[in-house]
Amino acid sequence: MKARIVRLAQEVGFDVCRVVRCGPPPHANEFESWIDEGAHGEMDYMRRGAEKRRNPQLVLPGARSVVVLAMNYFQGDAAAAKEGRIARYARGDDYHDVIEAKLRKIDMFLRELGGEQKCYVDTGPVLERDFAAEAGIGWHGKSTMLINEKLGTWFFLAEILTTLELEPDAPARDRCGTCMRCIDACPTGAITAPHKLDARKCISYLTIEHKSSIPLEQRPLIGDRIFGCDDCLEACPWNRFAQVSRESAFAARRSTTAFTLRDYLRLTDAEFRNLFRNSPIKRIKRRGFLRNVCVALGNVGEESDLPALEHAAIDPEPLIAEHAQWAIAQIRARSTSSILAEVH
Repeated sequence: MKARIVRLAQEVGFDVCRVVRCGPPPHANEFESWIDEGAHGEMDYMRRGAEKRRNPQLVLPGARSVVVLAMNYFQGDAAAAKEGRIARYARGDDYHDVIEAKLRKIDMFLRELGGEQKCYVDTGPVLERDFAAEAGIGWHGKSTMLINEKLGTWFFLAEILTTLELEPDAPARDRCGTCMRCIDACPTGAITAPHKLDARKCISYLTIEHKSSIPLEQRPLIGDRIFGCDDCLEACPWNRFAQVSRESAFAARRSTTAFTLRDYLRLTDAEFRNLFRNSPIKRIKRRGFLRNVCVALGNVGEESDLPALEHAAIDPEPLIAEHAQWAIAQIRARSTSSILAEVH
């Protein structure tokens, strides 16, 4: 039965399929401490679903196994944006839509075998990296990201909790050794110790999960990143083995590669929704995305960007206007410093 599930998973497009017993995740206590420290920031859903994350039986009573799946999304180095860095995973179609469609096919098969399932793609109260590590999909990197010896760090995880009893796989061996490259690469020091992340400092959190004004002290550290950050992932030496994904839906879209930062500032709400339809970027809405664009321009923009920013500075959305005003001040300060340097 397990062999048939693995074969089906490969047929529908997953790169790895492994199984673990459905028990309490190994790092449940550490997760609770992380929440108590407030390191989850504004991600209140983490606290609301904490008990379920600690006890998967609250998610699916009678669950015996977790089928853990991994899908490669790496597109090589040809998918970089024209301006403004966007995390690799977000340059193509929304992975939730792509993977959920594949999970439904496996779910239907498991139902035929008499199973009851709950399926998740980064959407449910499940400590997915714990289950993935226990199943042998990969091991916990010091950045807290999972690493697979063939896929590196460039893969999505999905889980199927099932009432079926399936033979579990063995966990993967930690193969990071003394390497600290991911920690050293973090621009904000968000990886406070091996295997410990303060989300409040993480650029992925600040540009995606954080819904309000970005703290002033964090803005210069964001650089030109406008959606997510790959620095700790890019630094991992295991990525030298990464191969381009066979899933065409993850190929970079024009909306994430062909626009300048000032082009994005011209988007109306309707244009934003149309441009990023079926993209992960749509979830932060125009207000969040243009907030990020303003911060990036404040860090790398030039005087030629000022007209677009001045228009954004009177945007009806206060979040956009405030960050645009900050960006204008940053560019003007750089320009003044440059003139003074030339004079002297």
